[in-house]
Amino acid sequence: MTPNMKGAGPIGQALIKRDVVSLSPSYTREYALVVDRAEGSELWDMDGRRYIDFMAGIAVMNAGHRHPAVVEAVKQQLDKFWHICLSDFYYPQAIELAEKLQEIAPMKDSLVFLGNTGTEAVEAAIKLAMHHTGRHKFIGFMGAFHGRTLGSLSFTASKAVQRARYKTALQVHHLPYPNEYRPLLHKKEGESYGDTVINYLENEVFRNLVSPHGIAGVLVEPIQGEGGYLVPAPNFFPRLRQICDKYGILLITDEIQSGAGRTGQWWASEHEGVEPDITCFAKGIGSGMPIGGIMARRELMTWGPGAHGSTFGGNPIAAISALTTLQVIEKEGMMQMAAETGSYIMNTLEQLQTLHPSIGDLRGRGLMIGMEFVKDHTSKERAVDLRNAIIQKAFQKGLLMIPCGANAIRITPPLNIPRNLVDEGMKIFVEALTEAEAEYL
Repeated sequence: MTPNMKGAGPIGQALIKRDVVSLSPSYTREYALVVDRAEGSELWDMDGRRYIDFMAGIAVMNAGHRHPAVVEAVKQQLDKFWHICLSDFYYPQAIELAEKLQEIAPMKDSLVFLGNTGTEAVEAAIKLAMHHTGRHKFIGFMGAFHGRTLGSLSFTASKAVQRARYKTALQVHHLPYPNEYRPLLHKKEGESYGDTVINYLENEVFRNLVSPHGIAGVLVEPIQGEGGYLVPAPNFFPRLRQICDKYGILLITDEIQSGAGRTGQWWASEHEGVEPDITCFAKGIGSGMPIGGIMARRELMTWGPGAHGSTFGGNPIAAISALTTLQVIEKEGMMQMAAETGSYIMNTLEQLQTLHPSIGDLRGRGLMIGMEFVKDHTSKERAVDLRNAIIQKAFQKGLLMIPCGANAIRITPPLNIPRNLVDEGMKIFVEALTEAEAEYL
């Protein structure tokens, strides 16, 4: 397969050619970015070109690239020890991180399990739900992305290629996500689409497909990430919590992309006023160090030694990076920054929407913003080629953006991105959008 070389300089092109013959072709590469270094909300490629970062390593670098406090904490830990295995021994870095997570957890009186990645966090949540309830069936949602290991892949339903040729490991019944812009279910007059989805679950799925008494858990993203940065319709989460309580089902929230302050709260579920039973975290927690895990209500962690574990999960370097990241997000007021900057960007986009017919829908919270592109507002026909062109043109002009859903773009810069870089980035975006509309509309 010939790689996309557009925008890469000679050094970058040479490295991409080496990449193609040495690394797995399963990796999805958005464009020809070959990174040399990063700082704050800016990156430079191997040929010295500067970029504004509106994607933060897929919503990972919440505190920015190489935050000085995180760098210093990691350096100090490197001089102490790197690994001993949390599953078998003790060390203060993991304990202190767990205590901090308990402090900010979206549920009362929690315990923490530490792993390496988001998909491992989901696997841990699945296993805990099965272990505690004695049940083995689940509810998931169309458009969801929860990871690529076989358990989490049973829930992932965002792209068919991700599931092709793999046998699902679990029995998961998928529902439409409560997306008001593109509803799949018929909504009664005066009814919230959130109620529509829950009514479908209780009156159709539980009646005709699977007994609620066999369901161990419902796994759901409080804002659906890869599926399009979808904010759930009103009343969906409160009703879902009621259904879970009614039938003894565990409510599991996947906050891998939406957590760690990205939406202006520690957790996106806080916007819904609902407490989950288990929350999965990763990405923005660790400033790029490999760490993930779950928080669960203490009474649910009924498994004993050996029921679950991880050789490298919560290793001391990743743990201290995560702890320091959470501390600086709190100390420097980054959640407030996310809320204010997100509102500023959204206001700008709403003004652009009146001038650019391809912007079909805007949604998000804080600095988790989605833009859906259409050929016209009436038909809502997806403008996939136009979306792809915007991303490529923005890259070549010095702005890093990535897609989500079939025809949307996400805006997820570091929470502390300076306003001047926001303005510079938005100017580039408008140029790319205008050029793309001229070609594809």
